[in-house]
Amino acid sequence: MQAWQVHENGEPSEVMRLTETGRPVPGDGQVLLRVRAANVNFPDALLCRGQYQVRPPLPFTPGVEICGETEDGRRVLATPALPYGGFAEYALADAAALLPAPKALDDAEAAALHIGYQTGWFGLHRRARLEAGETLLVHAAAGGVGSAAVQLGKAAGATVIGVVGGAEKAAVARELGCDLVVDRRAEDVIATVKAATGGRGADVIYDPVGGEAYAQSAKLVAFEGRIVVVGFASGTIPTPALNHALVKNYAVLGLHWGLYNTKNPKLVQHCHEQLTELAARGAIKPLVSERVPLAEAAAAVQKVADGRSTGRIAVTTEVAA
Repeated sequence: MQAWQVHENGEPSEVMRLTETGRPVPGDGQVLLRVRAANVNFPDALLCRGQYQVRPPLPFTPGVEICGETEDGRRVLATPALPYGGFAEYALADAAALLPAPKALDDAEAAALHIGYQTGWFGLHRRARLEAGETLLVHAAAGGVGSAAVQLGKAAGATVIGVVGGAEKAAVARELGCDLVVDRRAEDVIATVKAATGGRGADVIYDPVGGEAYAQSAKLVAFEGRIVVVGFASGTIPTPALNHALVKNYAVLGLHWGLYNTKNPKLVQHCHEQLTELAARGAIKPLVSERVPLAEAAAAVQKVADGRSTGRIAVTTEVAA
């Protein structure tokens, strides 16, 4: 089979190599899946660089979420068991963690429903307890993680403010349903949001960026507001001043979605049921901006790493009968 492999750490476009290799052999509790579509995530770039919290042995195949097919023909969502990731014709996954792919979504959309939307649901509902009528601010609102949070926020009845970088991404955020879009390259984020909220700020702030975005969040969070930290796409990990949180009376909430798979897997299943229902009634629909063949996976990962993508890029795989 064909699979992209990383033999040394570095930039995705430089270290990912498409190779011909044998199909992986399932271990105890694992299943072999034919990959129907693999979604490109920022962690794939971090894996290539050797900067992710999980460091699989070299060589490994990146690709952390897929829509796949079991040997008995079931269409499922999975987070592949590294080092046998999703940018290949076949991948391995833990049998107990498989989730049924929603019928309302095609393969690429289904692959994109998993990590980003689970992260959004846990961040907004489990951690921040977002309520209808509250104001939600989403950084990187046109990206894969941000676009999921925008849709989930709107589905929850929140007023959603999307912060983006550039006119193209601003247009995408408006199409997603943001009530207000702020282009950080052309506008003063803090002044614009404060003016739009009467100086109050946002009840919940969803931050997958870190760095300057977090600094803005601390200035924009409302009384009894909640900042949900879900990642550091900027490459800069903030060091929050806890005295500031005390004086302004807000909470900083961390979210590591992957922990729920081991700490509370039943809640992951419950979340998937909620997401499947939302997808069935059209309340959410993953934004798949590009669908590329397996041969273009390295370029797709690099595009996400460079921050040049909107929504999700899906790598589709065709296997000869």
